[in-house]
Amino acid sequence: MMTETGSLTPVTAVERLTELEGNDLHDLCDAAEAAILDGGGFGWLTPPPRHVMENYWRGVLLVPDRELFVARLDGTIGGSAQLLRAQKNNEAQARNGQLTTFFIAPWARGHGLARQLTELVTEAARDAGMVVLNLDVRETQRRAIQVYEQLGFERWGSNPYYAWINGGWVAGHFYSKLLAEPRQLD
Repeated sequence: MMTETGSLTPVTAVERLTELEGNDLHDLCDAAEAAILDGGGFGWLTPPPRHVMENYWRGVLLVPDRELFVARLDGTIGGSAQLLRAQKNNEAQARNGQLTTFFIAPWARGHGLARQLTELVTEAARDAGMVVLNLDVRETQRRAIQVYEQLGFERWGSNPYYAWINGGWVAGHFYSKLLAEPRQLD
């Protein structure tokens, strides 16, 4: 899209991904690797071999209680998040969801994708009948924390021993967002 000054405005989009098409697998691996190298990976501290990462993403789509959402910048996947539902045998937490494995590659940041992706996952959780959406995040992910708090997630706890990174502990914070007023369940 061309602006009044003649510069191009990047096109952003977020969506639920149910199958890998075209360059999706390549884009997911590249974006995840860039996020990991920048210190914002979702558990990996160094990128695994490419075949391991490819198998990871293929596997995500096979897990019944997991949904994959992606953020695109000019058609290229630059981030992702997952919505995790409680397992069928966990009736006590059937109304709770978990926003997990969230990242935006460094080259895709600054375009509102983190906010859009978080809002899409939140809406998907609400549509699935979830009443609470939980997440956890390293204290070093300051921008992510800012986005979560702006979107109404409330910090309810911290763990000073959340992750061991570069020879030291990094704290993690735990957040929840009430998506709807809990109703009396039969």
